Amino acid sequence: MSEVREKARLAKETASVLNRLATPQKNEALRLMAAALLEEQESIIAANREDLERGKAQGTSDSLLDRIALNGQRIEGIAEGLRQIAELPDPVGDILERFERPNGLQIEKIRVPLGVIGIIYEARPNVTVDAAGLCLKTGNAVVLRGGSAALSSNKRIVEVLHQALAKSEIPADALQLIEDPNRSSVDEMLKLNGLLDVIIPRGGASLIRNVVENATVPVIETGAGICHTFIDASAQQTMAEQIAINAKVQRPSVCNAMETLLVHSHYANRHLESLAGQLREANVELLGCAKTAALISVDKAAEDQDYATEYNDYVLNVKIVESLDEALDHIRRYGTMHSECIVTEDAEHAARFMQEVDAAAVYHNASTRFTDGFEFGFGAEIGISTQKLHARGPMGLPALTSEKYRIYGTGQIRK
Repeated sequence: MSEVREKARLAKETASVLNRLATPQKNEALRLMAAALLEEQESIIAANREDLERGKAQGTSDSLLDRIALNGQRIEGIAEGLRQIAELPDPVGDILERFERPNGLQIEKIRVPLGVIGIIYEARPNVTVDAAGLCLKTGNAVVLRGGSAALSSNKRIVEVLHQALAKSEIPADALQLIEDPNRSSVDEMLKLNGLLDVIIPRGGASLIRNVVENATVPVIETGAGICHTFIDASAQQTMAEQIAINAKVQRPSVCNAMETLLVHSHYANRHLESLAGQLREANVELLGCAKTAALISVDKAAEDQDYATEYNDYVLNVKIVESLDEALDHIRRYGTMHSECIVTEDAEHAARFMQEVDAAAVYHNASTRFTDGFEFGFGAEIGISTQKLHARGPMGLPALTSEKYRIYGTGQIRK
């Protein structure tokens, strides 16, 4: 039996145990996991250093290395995410609806675990912990398949989490890591009907497209993040500059970072030069439309393919528009329904933007960098869903549950 199938089988066998666990037992496991990460952070950072050194030798970009990198502060943040998940209400068992039929049947709808969740992701080792914590809190077993770029980090993290689970009521087999770095291991996961109940891909457009197009196991799609910030004519300069800089520079390697800045011409004529200067000071390469190039120096002209690119790097498209409608048209054409922002003091424009933009998260006067399970108070996230079925936006605990009906009778039969 292959590694993939065997680990999925082991995860599946824990389902009945997970289904019996009470919330305090799951919370205790999460706290043990958090403590273990902090106790073993030196060994985790050492393993992470192997990934970083290998990546540098292979010419991996700085932005991707940043996604892989772990340090004491980041591990503390990851552990805090687990502690927050432990403090959150457990959705499993929640009664969503209860009603009685005319024949006396008592019917209630409750939240239940999805079962065994497969997560396919790329470079970020924090996803290993976030996924484990969210899945286990909701009574789901999880099979992780991370990218080869972070394999050493992921292996050590899972070893540490297994040690913690061994002290808890959650079986260690409920958390599995596929170590085979070959593409074939992903292809096999996509076909594990009967062992995996759902697959969630996290990564770039090509990974997500491969999963969506080839999986026979049901998929919850998380999308690429071509995110826009639109600075309207009435925007306050200081606010607009702070939001735009934060959305691009605070951590450009992540999916909620801004990739295109749309600027109303009235604002651009007065303030774009100042904003461009600050972006350049932050080492951002600027691509611009013809109107932009007439106002500021750009590194190259922005073309259609640039507007459709998720850079995850210090690269930004800048486009000047003449109206809110033009900004909305651009977002409709190039957006990935992830996170979009308008900076404006015009209440009518804000209301239209918030209503008309079709995205998982839409912002008025705030950075798109807040599209994140931790920032939303979910403790962590399993991903940011850009689809419209089952879950949308940062996926916290309720998104990892399904529903079932329980029907109580007194001998009723159907006539």
